[in-house]
Amino acid sequence: MNKVFSIILAGLFIVSAAAAKQPAEQSPLSLPELAAKQLDGHGLKRLKILKQNNSYTEYLITYLGGGLKISGVMYVPKGEGPFPVIVLGHGYIDPWVYTVGRGLRREQDYLARRGFVVVHPDYRNHGLSDKDPASEMNFRLGYVEDVINAVEAVKTSGFSFIDTDKIGMLGHSLGGGIALNIMTAKPDLIKAFVLYAPVSANYVDNFNRWIRRGRPEIAEKIIAAHGSPEANPGFWATLSAINYLDRLTAPVTIHHGDRDQSVPIAWSDNLAAALVRKGKKVVYYRYPGERHEFGKDWNLFMSRTARFFNDSFDRGE
Repeated sequence: MNKVFSIILAGLFIVSAAAAKQPAEQSPLSLPELAAKQLDGHGLKRLKILKQNNSYTEYLITYLGGGLKISGVMYVPKGEGPFPVIVLGHGYIDPWVYTVGRGLRREQDYLARRGFVVVHPDYRNHGLSDKDPASEMNFRLGYVEDVINAVEAVKTSGFSFIDTDKIGMLGHSLGGGIALNIMTAKPDLIKAFVLYAPVSANYVDNFNRWIRRGRPEIAEKIIAAHGSPEANPGFWATLSAINYLDRLTAPVTIHHGDRDQSVPIAWSDNLAAALVRKGKKVVYYRYPGERHEFGKDWNLFMSRTARFFNDSFDRGE
């Protein structure tokens, strides 16, 4: 049996052909700005059936928010419901190769078969979503808005099969960073969070690893506009969920493999320790031998995830 390290504290974050368009309002450039911004997700539509089986029906969906139309997929279990909802945040996939609903197919199927409505937004610039040319310069906080707007659109959809009082989120990698931003900027929006190999809660780590190293031309423009993390640490601190964990109210679990070569497990170690220091509800699992996308322990991870969501919803957290 694999040994799994956990920290538990009871008191204890195909590219669209659509024309490029600017969001109706400028995207925020800090988590405090995001926290203050009123978002308007609405107009959730099921456009067509993509797949169905004895357990669920998968739909192509769109919804509106911030002046943009965002695409995605929604899995609806068979039966009357109402069913709890899990919103999925996928990791980074180049928008030029991304296709609708891509990134967490195993997780979509697993959760839908266990009685969850699964909503998987594509984000702006992905799939059939509208384009936002300013996304990179805005630190991809527009993606965070898109997921928040997905939740708002779910809540206002009027679909009888949805239990709007039971909404959770699972975020992988970049999607884990999106979840961290939501849980600190909009702490009352989502009831429970699962972070699966999440990027760092300190945005400077992510900037240095992927933008400075991998996209220096973008890094130069960002530094010219806002200063470097070294020269303007106050600005960069406002992009980092690690500095706003006191706002968190929802329970969290973190799952990370110790052989992850994409996202260092040390970042989850640091996050879990910070959550414990803040007295937040967190359970942290480290998986020996697992990489960025789990293999042998994936079923264990998902069974823990489903149980965590059900337990959190049953407790009314």
